[in-house]
Amino acid sequence: MKTISKHYVTIALSLTILTGGGWWFFATIGEREKPSVRLTHDVRSIGREQTLGLVIGDIDSGLRSILVTINQDNKAHVLASYVLPRKGIRTLPLKLSIIPQTLKLHDGLATLSIAAVDCSLFKNETLISRPVTIDTNPPQIFLLTATNNINLGGCGAIAYRTSEPTIKSGVMVNNVFSSSYPAGGADKSVLVTYFGLPPTPVADGLNIRIIAVDAGGNETSLALPYRLKNKKFRSDKMMLGDDFLNHKMPDFQTMYPELRGKSPLDVFSYVNSTLRLANEATILDICSKSDPRQLWEGAFGRMKDAAPMAQFADKRTYFHQNKPVGESIHYGVDLASLANAPVEASNHGIVKFTGSLGIYGNAIIIDHGQGIFSIYGHLSQIKARLDQHVKKGEIIGNSGLTGLAGGDHLHFGMIAGGRFVNPVEWWDPHWIQDNVTKKIGNAP
Repeated sequence: MKTISKHYVTIALSLTILTGGGWWFFATIGEREKPSVRLTHDVRSIGREQTLGLVIGDIDSGLRSILVTINQDNKAHVLASYVLPRKGIRTLPLKLSIIPQTLKLHDGLATLSIAAVDCSLFKNETLISRPVTIDTNPPQIFLLTATNNINLGGCGAIAYRTSEPTIKSGVMVNNVFSSSYPAGGADKSVLVTYFGLPPTPVADGLNIRIIAVDAGGNETSLALPYRLKNKKFRSDKMMLGDDFLNHKMPDFQTMYPELRGKSPLDVFSYVNSTLRLANEATILDICSKSDPRQLWEGAFGRMKDAAPMAQFADKRTYFHQNKPVGESIHYGVDLASLANAPVEASNHGIVKFTGSLGIYGNAIIIDHGQGIFSIYGHLSQIKARLDQHVKKGEIIGNSGLTGLAGGDHLHFGMIAGGRFVNPVEWWDPHWIQDNVTKKIGNAP
């Protein structure tokens, strides 16, 4: 009986190992899953300095070793080599710097290799090998528009070529970048960029440069030759009456519950500062992605039979009971006609926004391609649909007094290259002919 009992215990223990410990063995030490290797971004070209982002992992037994090399001319250059603790690390993010000059790599083809081995009994290995191009020469920029006359608050347009394809190119005006687009002519290598200038002089002057970055991250820039025309904009005093505040501010208290319980003047201060800035940021965000084609054609249309009530870049100082209570810059032109006057699309384009937009009230934003947008604010009715293709002169809504409007009118604005610009230029066929068509339409 004692012998049987011992055999019984031995068998029971063996079953326990197989059903319990054996599961752990095959799930960890004995597992057959290979480690995972993921590049955080696609690397096809390596420039003067490239950061390689990797996430390597093994959720079962953990990682045992990692080896990253770049190979050229039958010589392996080690970028990273790790032997990890036996307990294993489940996930290891890596950022590796590749500097071809330091590694004595020359321009041309190379191979990036990543090997990861786990802690299992079978030493499962993942091996990734991919071709890359070493390219340490930055792209060249060939400017096709030598004469560039631009106004404060206005729009500039340039055409140029680059010596190689780029992943980013455009114009940098101080800290504002405006992206380039294919010009669309017979020469497919020609790029066009529309960029805006601030309406007020910059203390340190304007630094306008063309930027080009290739797939390897090599960057070059070229100073843009230009002639700046100073333009003076108006300053207005706006008197806020209690009737206006008591009539308009409850509209914003309804839309923004955090304003409830505040005085009409406090509501105005918030609307004119915090909300205004938020609305402007929303507009520029909507206008950050544009159709690469030129959708517009010819001069932009102006609201028919409408008188200008406010100009672009008017500096407004608001007074209540003879005390200043706020300031703003007006980034558009206010046009007034009859009440609920029809509003037409200023040019061909695609509707990118319809709806309520804070101080602008009911609004529409149209993308005219290549970074050019128009905005229509204070509408009483919206008759356009999101993503609708509209033609110049097509009715898209009616004027009104929604938002921060004291009377029925249309707020019309233009955005170029991520900055509000003076719409008056785009209404002028002579300005378009001299500053756009002749420069870009005839770019060789």
